Amino acid sequence: MMLQNKNAVIYGAGGSLGGAVAKAFAAAGARVFLTGHRIASMQKIADKINQSGGIAEVAEVDGYDENAINAHLAEVLQKARSIDISFNAVGVDVTQGMPLVNMSMDDFVLPVTQTLHTRFLTAKAAGNAMMKQGSGVILFLTATPGGIGYPYTGGFAPACTAVESLSRNLAAELGVYGVRVVTIRSGGSPDSKVFSDAIESIPDVMEGVLSSMENDTMLKQLPLMADIANTAVFLSSEMAGKITGCTIDVTSGTTAGLNYRVPKV
Repeated sequence: MMLQNKNAVIYGAGGSLGGAVAKAFAAAGARVFLTGHRIASMQKIADKINQSGGIAEVAEVDGYDENAINAHLAEVLQKARSIDISFNAVGVDVTQGMPLVNMSMDDFVLPVTQTLHTRFLTAKAAGNAMMKQGSGVILFLTATPGGIGYPYTGGFAPACTAVESLSRNLAAELGVYGVRVVTIRSGGSPDSKVFSDAIESIPDVMEGVLSSMENDTMLKQLPLMADIANTAVFLSSEMAGKITGCTIDVTSGTTAGLNYRVPKV
């Protein structure tokens, strides 16, 4: 298996995408440590992993608390002796759907500060541990606005670009220690909870939103959570051993250029 004998820590593992990545890591052979603030949802994921023959543990960890992050990683190192993969899927508060000129400063800045706060702290903790090991992979996740001008995305867009910059700079500093840092840029997965909840509550509106998003892609379809999870497995494996300091685009081609003007004939 691609991640046999690897130890992976997932922050925000109780969310749909964090959970999907955790299950994919475990299926690929990794021992997974699920963290977040929703023990019940993480335990369901861990139970499924363990029942399938994988190894998963859960812990309540505040992804914004440096002391809590460091204490948990110390426990992981005691148990597993290494931290091979760190992936942060902690959710943030985002206001979207309005022009920037109509947005308040607080609403614009909040997703930027929250996103960088938790990503920096978890990457810092993992980086320090991995430097001592001489190996490891830190994965970040962004979205389409990180690579192209995308209107009405508020502070989410600069948050994505900031994470991609953090990823490049961290990779430049940690590469000499054998540590890789890579960002996955997603196009938004319609089967993730944030989309499925919206589809259930406002189906008419979401039909138009999803259709527009799909039309913006070259493939005319959005990536599913499995596509993101499979990419995370690959990037964490030795098969991607020379990939670092870059963003892997899994947006179905959106950030290579908007494609809505090309009809299928």
